[in-house]
Amino acid sequence: MLSLTREALKNRAVWEKAGIKLPKFEHDEMMLNTRENPTWVHFGAGNIFRAFIAMLQQELLNLGAARTGIVAVEPFDFEIIERVYTPYGNLGLVVTLHSDGTLDKKVVASISESLIGDISRQHDWNRLKEIFTKPCLQMVTFTISEKGYNLRNASGEYLEEVKRDMEEGPDQPGHVMSKVGALLYARYKNGQLPVALVSLDNCSHNGTKLKKAVETIVQRWVDNRLVEEGFLEYVLDTHKVSFPWTVIDKITPRPSEDVKAALEAIGFGDTEIIRTSKNTYVAPFVNTEGPQYLVVEDVFPNGRPPLELVGVLFTDRETVDRVEKMKVCTCLNPLHTALAVFGCLLGYNYIAEEMRDSHLKKLVERIGYEEGLPVVVDPGILDPEAFLQEVIEKRLPNPYIPDTPQRIMTDTSQKMSIRFGETIKAYRDRAELDPASLTYIPLVIAGWCRYLMGLDDKGNPMQLSPDPMLPFLQSCLAGVRMGDITSLGDSLKPILSNKGIFGLDLYKVGLGQKIEGYFAEMISGAYAVRATLQKYL
Repeated sequence: MLSLTREALKNRAVWEKAGIKLPKFEHDEMMLNTRENPTWVHFGAGNIFRAFIAMLQQELLNLGAARTGIVAVEPFDFEIIERVYTPYGNLGLVVTLHSDGTLDKKVVASISESLIGDISRQHDWNRLKEIFTKPCLQMVTFTISEKGYNLRNASGEYLEEVKRDMEEGPDQPGHVMSKVGALLYARYKNGQLPVALVSLDNCSHNGTKLKKAVETIVQRWVDNRLVEEGFLEYVLDTHKVSFPWTVIDKITPRPSEDVKAALEAIGFGDTEIIRTSKNTYVAPFVNTEGPQYLVVEDVFPNGRPPLELVGVLFTDRETVDRVEKMKVCTCLNPLHTALAVFGCLLGYNYIAEEMRDSHLKKLVERIGYEEGLPVVVDPGILDPEAFLQEVIEKRLPNPYIPDTPQRIMTDTSQKMSIRFGETIKAYRDRAELDPASLTYIPLVIAGWCRYLMGLDDKGNPMQLSPDPMLPFLQSCLAGVRMGDITSLGDSLKPILSNKGIFGLDLYKVGLGQKIEGYFAEMISGAYAVRATLQKYL
């Protein structure tokens, strides 16, 4: 059995016979160089980090364009380090799942060391502080999810952990943002050394979210006289500390049992899929799609690796923003949401299955090509039509990417404004266009309202995905009954007129009544959702 050890990698012929590609650089030399002169630290040691970020640096190492690897830090789920990094010497296997069923397999070996980012692990924390005091450190990247930057609870009050951090200062940080502040303070005290803090999380204006969180904590430390005011000035000086915006795009689902079986069939033995106590699914291998995009605002006060050599697009903030709008408002996310809505109603378990449904494939094509592209924000560095075509023809239909409509439906009320509201506004604001001419986006909104009834297209109860507005939304629809169009009344008005959900009042742009009409058709009886799709598609 092939196993992920440095000793086993020396027998290259065995790995190549199994179809697994090995790194081309000298691993021991990389480890030594990174130990002495670390340039890159990454917070968030989950699947997308190994599948995408670590592989970018590996490609640079293979090209001879880098001499150091990445120091991986996990600040939240310590089992990831203890169970899939340390036992395998920080090696991993990246499996790329192509839509034709073929698998590309590569050992990822660019992670020089893995640390638990918490003061309870004193050895690791001291090593982290040592790294942050080194002049050679260029950038710190993050994939910690959007909630990692959040300092407040649902009521808008600071989390207890954050309150404690603000009162106690940088010596005993608990929240990940406080940990970043404490490490930055060590860097500040060692000569106000420059560094870039780069969020790679899939959220809007991610660099600003990271900056605001760090700044808020440091400001409170200054107010409480726990650090000097010069530290806040350092954090806010873009020539010393930068917070670039980025857009990242690569689907990396949890480890797949099918991939595990395929690896075992070729003699690869390190395949245990682990569910940690914090509900993270990890394994010594990661499975991911082939297409990937990373667009980065090019502000790095201490330099950066030449990642443009391996496909990363460096540009200005305005262009990053346009790429995000292209992806989130037109070319990917609205299509995902459309499939999620109707996938749940029609009983599908996987997005790829839906793309074999002629009505649903036609729906996303018309949302993208007919309604989205006329108002798409063109970023200039990516072609929106080519991006959209890849999404519809390659990415969404890939049967080996086990993404589910139920997962994508999570928090949909928080996504409607950006995924559909922005396109509707563009139709409103252009003299030659009229929002009332839209058909397929309103159809999805009607479908979402129908989904909120908690009944599938057969009329059977179905579980709804978590959403913070669910109690309000379902209360609006409480009196609506399947098979009784008269029960609709004004039930949809509080939803469709809600600017907090859509970014505008849908009645004022001529869409409210249209959506009510589609919804009425969808509640006329069992299988009415399918009949409505068939009618308009």
